[in-house]
Amino acid sequence: MNLVDIRNTATELPDAWSSLLLAQVGRTGVKVLRMDGHPLAPESHDTAEALLVIDGTLRLVADGTEVDVRAGEMYVVEAGVEHAVRPGSRGTLVIVEHIATAS
Repeated sequence: MNLVDIRNTATELPDAWSSLLLAQVGRTGVKVLRMDGHPLAPESHDTAEALLVIDGTLRLVADGTEVDVRAGEMYVVEAGVEHAVRPGSRGTLVIVEHIATAS
């Protein structure tokens, strides 16, 4: 797969907040998902991740700070930082993150 229509792909996903791996570049995964307004519980990861909003707004709280990430903007969540999705997040989100490999 070389050319990807990100918005179309997100629209066709069966469930909101269910990501689809679009590509893997080395040990980095590029995923897309559809946000539907519902919040998500706090989480943290061992590695940083980039959250790129294609359309809509991601309403995020990261390390206790609320931030709205709008279309065309990207937020990088550093490794170990607790973050959660606040209510009202809608649109298309691309996540770029490290993919763990089995050892």
